[in-house]
Amino acid sequence: MKTNAAFFTLTCLLILLLSNGCSPQNTPDIETKIGGTLTPMDATPAATSSPPPGQAPTLAVKPAITDEPDCLILGGQVKAAHIPSINMKNDFSFHVYLPPCYEEDTAQRYPVLYLIHGQSFNDDQWVRLGAPLAADKLIGDGMPPFIIVMPFDKYHYRQPAADPFDEAVIDELIPYIDSTYRTIPERASRAVGGLSRGGGWALHFALNHPELFGAFGGHSLAILDEDGRRLSRLLDAIPVENMPRILMDIGKSDGLRASVEKFEAQLTERGIPHEWYVYPGYHNEEYWTKHVEEYIKWYASGWAGE
Repeated sequence: MKTNAAFFTLTCLLILLLSNGCSPQNTPDIETKIGGTLTPMDATPAATSSPPPGQAPTLAVKPAITDEPDCLILGGQVKAAHIPSINMKNDFSFHVYLPPCYEEDTAQRYPVLYLIHGQSFNDDQWVRLGAPLAADKLIGDGMPPFIIVMPFDKYHYRQPAADPFDEAVIDELIPYIDSTYRTIPERASRAVGGLSRGGGWALHFALNHPELFGAFGGHSLAILDEDGRRLSRLLDAIPVENMPRILMDIGKSDGLRASVEKFEAQLTERGIPHEWYVYPGYHNEEYWTKHVEEYIKWYASGWAGE
């Protein structure tokens, strides 16, 4: 047996010298992660210096060539701003997300998504939850770019009837946004969404001003008292062709679930198209953060054909 083993070893060495291999199988293709990106190992290696004795050589793989402009790679901008406001007493604050390449591509105009925060929070809530990051990701993956406006309802502690947020958004903020930024100032290119009380405001805007908004999203929706008493009349007053796209979702353990399910039943009874999801979770930021990318993707998908 020792003789056979020696003979096999000698034979293998001779084959290795002649054919650079002894295995009867081909070496499988190998891939490696370079900077988090899966890159084929057949990329042309750059020249490397000799390694220290006993250390394996390292091949530097050339980075993949991309046609993406730098501004797309860098992502969008989030800015805090405010405007003079009669309704909000002196000023109306908001955050605005401008998509990647907004400053560079000066000929392009954009749809606008209005996102409203929950009660006891302010206009940076959607930023903290990750809405701009989700938008960057979707736009980087090929979704048409859009602007996000996140207004601050500083009277969120008041009953809705005593809160001038409606007038401030409709009469002051939207005209300012359309005159200051390169928006597409049309109903089909304007959406409104919100979470908790912000979702209640989004529903209010969609049903009371259907000529302005082509889509509405209510996330853990807290329906405003006045609207809750007249939902049937509001729904019946909107022509079918003016009914916005509708998305609603809520956590299974959310205390508002029963009231939202009642509203969803009204939509179903009338044959009004809508999307409705009940996920595991509660009425909190952990739940909204988990689903924020789904929300942003839904809004943006309505503009994919523009």
